[in-house]
Amino acid sequence: MAILILFNKPFRVLSQFSDKEREPENRRQTLADYLSAPGFRAAGRLDYDSEGLLLLTDHGGLQQQIANPKHKQWKTYLAQVEGEIDEPALAQLRRGLKLKDGPTLPAKARAIAAPEWLWPRQPPVRERKTVPDSWLELSIREGRNRQVRRMCAAVGFPVLRLVRQRVADWDLGDLAPGQYKRVEIQLPSSAAKAPSPKRSRRPKKRRRAKKPQ
Repeated sequence: MAILILFNKPFRVLSQFSDKEREPENRRQTLADYLSAPGFRAAGRLDYDSEGLLLLTDHGGLQQQIANPKHKQWKTYLAQVEGEIDEPALAQLRRGLKLKDGPTLPAKARAIAAPEWLWPRQPPVRERKTVPDSWLELSIREGRNRQVRRMCAAVGFPVLRLVRQRVADWDLGDLAPGQYKRVEIQLPSSAAKAPSPKRSRRPKKRRRAKKPQ
């Protein structure tokens, strides 16, 4: 049995419990401002200026299962972008595209209406009356640094706001920003230990006594 914390990370909060890069008087908000969870670590990261679902666990195996890139867990994001997202751009995201650190895997992408259930961001996204904006839902199986933002920028639609809605089997549900809940996870039984090598049944050779000189 393992414990998983589902946390709705607010905008401009670090995905860690301390801010070691700055002096105390200039420190940024961290997870410690919202919850106390000794021994827990984030299973994957969420950018300082991104919002939404962050998973934390105290179980190393579960943390690896969620965060290790080799498992290719799906992560779903809602992105508000600058401009009216179009089908050619969505098709590029679905096929995969080349970034500076290599090609991306095929993704799931679709245009959506502005989510009515989504909380207002604080501070709000800056509005530009001369430039429209739109929303898309994007699901990826990788976790590179600022990947969703870079993918959207690469197809010509810079991200204005980014909210992670789902990771693998877990989603935000009705958690408000700064709220969290703990869930128990039933882990599969550990693999049986490999049998120890069998000892040879051959009797050991007796050492011959040395003859006196």
